[in-house]
Amino acid sequence: MIDFTLSPEQQQLRRAVQEFAQNVLAGARASYSQLPDQSSRFQSTLPIYRSAVQAGLIKGQIPAALGGTGGPLVNAAILTEELYAVEPGASLTILGTGLGMTPLILGGSEEQKARLLAPFLSQEGEPLAALVYSEPAGTANWLEKGSKGLQTTARKEGNEWVINGEKLWTTSSAGWDGLGADLQCIVCRHSQDGSAQDASADPRDAILVLMVTREEIAQNPPGAYKVLYEPELAGHIAASGPHTRFTDLRVPEANLLAAPGAGAALIEHTFASSAAIVGAMSVGIMRATFDAAMKFARTDTRGGSVPVLARQSVADLMIDIKMRTEASRLLTWKAMHCLQNGPGEYEARLEMACEAKVFGSDNAVKCVVDAMKAVGTASYAKDQPFSQLLNDAICLPLFDGGNVGVRRRQIQNIFLAQGYDPWAATFSA
Repeated sequence: MIDFTLSPEQQQLRRAVQEFAQNVLAGARASYSQLPDQSSRFQSTLPIYRSAVQAGLIKGQIPAALGGTGGPLVNAAILTEELYAVEPGASLTILGTGLGMTPLILGGSEEQKARLLAPFLSQEGEPLAALVYSEPAGTANWLEKGSKGLQTTARKEGNEWVINGEKLWTTSSAGWDGLGADLQCIVCRHSQDGSAQDASADPRDAILVLMVTREEIAQNPPGAYKVLYEPELAGHIAASGPHTRFTDLRVPEANLLAAPGAGAALIEHTFASSAAIVGAMSVGIMRATFDAAMKFARTDTRGGSVPVLARQSVADLMIDIKMRTEASRLLTWKAMHCLQNGPGEYEARLEMACEAKVFGSDNAVKCVVDAMKAVGTASYAKDQPFSQLLNDAICLPLFDGGNVGVRRRQIQNIFLAQGYDPWAATFSA
């Protein structure tokens, strides 16, 4: 039986996150938007993040089996929507830590999980985790045979791994002070001499994942880890996605998360769950857009005799926004449930996650633009939320695997597979 009703526990979760969003997040943008640059805006959100840690929003992204309070994956969609409906910028930092922990949760040994998840279970301080994957030259085609592949390399020396290379767009990876996040899961290409990738080799065979803590960065010589700059963003203006450089950064062998040949699969599984999370981010922005436009449309006449919602053209735009929001939410919930429970094999579940990301994020942009059409010129003013909603929304089709270069290509490859069953994630036993 299909039931879209939230359980009592999920309703309680939603109320708790709503309360946090309204009491802690709601005033954040008015405060940080006055600051001059991306770094200072990000650093100003530290008290918000600390409150999120204390409220259990980080511990809640860790499964109960590992000491966290995380429940079904659908709960992650509920949490994400509530945060993004109020304040995307600071929320990305909270959710980015969940992404940063995911490779460890999925692929870590029992010893690694016990040692490295401890700071995120304590509900104290402001620990950050980051998935360090993207590079300045781009990574959409990182596994294509004959390509340059990842430029960040790792070589083995005794009981250590040595990392060299640069990364970019890696949420919160530099930490609050530029000295590194509490946990970085760094995706590298194995190369003992740092040479270019063999054009005849399968790039997957060389991909590994290493974990680096702040303490290990501090034990390296000065200059082994450096923040080159912090990009200024049009949206998510309080998030951090720094350009960093590793120069002979030494990491203990105990921090090898995925050996050469196993890293690519781990990262692909990590990005499967994050795709559905972006679907939920999109729903949050669509919901905030609908609510703001509806408030305007029900009360403003634009000089006429009736509120503009009574005009068919405006009503049609609002109807489309509402339908896209509802459809995106249900597709995201389905993707989350499917990732955890099936039906279907991994490829079918991945397809659902990618579709939730593509459909939701593309529609988030359409919804904000349609809302601005409904409101008219007033929507372009900064005292209205729409211009900032658009700047935040436009990022969603681009990051976490761009819709055109990555996510649609993943779906395309699933379609092309021999024996593809288009409805396996819906009807398979």
